[in-house]
Amino acid sequence: MEAEGVSFEGSTLIDWPAFAQARAELGAGFVRILGYFQEDGIKSVAAIEAAMRSGNAAALVIPAHTLKGESRQFGAEPLAMAAETIETIARQCVETRDTPDAALPHVVGLRKLFDDTMALLQREANPLVERRPAGAFGRRPLSGFGQG
Repeated sequence: MEAEGVSFEGSTLIDWPAFAQARAELGAGFVRILGYFQEDGIKSVAAIEAAMRSGNAAALVIPAHTLKGESRQFGAEPLAMAAETIETIARQCVETRDTPDAALPHVVGLRKLFDDTMALLQREANPLVERRPAGAFGRRPLSGFGQG
């Protein structure tokens, strides 16, 4: 299933059919809720980084879990998978009373992954972005302003 009006179909950071479904389900509130996701995501990433710096596995669990769920809502599957990996490692470390050192490589790349994902989501959600069908680069519009 291909989402109509999607401009970034080649991206692997977003599951565009899931994004289109969320957009349809959320309707007029979509942009506002995407803004909440960004705000929550910024806080979650910062909390994950702080917990990692302090070696606190328990403090990783909730922000990673939150980021995972919210990312999936918008089709941001790679971000959700990274958060899920961090959450899983953190939960195991809490059970074994170990430090979350194994989560470090995932935490290190998390902020860039979040920023890149948000850039795509915001760009696609922007109502001012011109939508072109795939493969339409360089084609003249069939009709429009100034043609007669």
